[in-house]
Amino acid sequence: MPKILFMAALLFAFGVSGMAQAYKIAGKWKTIDDMDGSAKSIVNIFKATNGKYYGKIEKLFKTPEKLCLECEGANKNQPILGMMIINDLTEKENKLTGGTILDPKTGKIYKCNLSLDKEGTKLIVRGSLDKGGWIGRSQTWIRVK
Repeated sequence: MPKILFMAALLFAFGVSGMAQAYKIAGKWKTIDDMDGSAKSIVNIFKATNGKYYGKIEKLFKTPEKLCLECEGANKNQPILGMMIINDLTEKENKLTGGTILDPKTGKIYKCNLSLDKEGTKLIVRGSLDKGGWIGRSQTWIRVK
């Protein structure tokens, strides 16, 4: 009987730590330009009342008045500042997954996975064409303090 209680406690502890890890992704993150390493924007990732995570651009460093000319639908020709670029992510296995991310530069929407690096200080943002995340690319965002 003590073994069963120990195992149950262990499983609970790992389950809680996994949820806590995904929850730590919420907050403000600085996006970095892949070409020159400069800061592009600040994205606020938050958990909505529906239990899903979203990300909204709160600051643009270079051109705050820029419009999303390449976007389609409701985002077409809308200001990038204030735009929701991360949508419908859910917690799963220490990461946020199952949603999408919009690249305002190209107007393209990709499947999205977010996870923290080993130190928990940087956010690995994976945008991909396929559900498994094999065909795509990753960026590293830095937490804003």
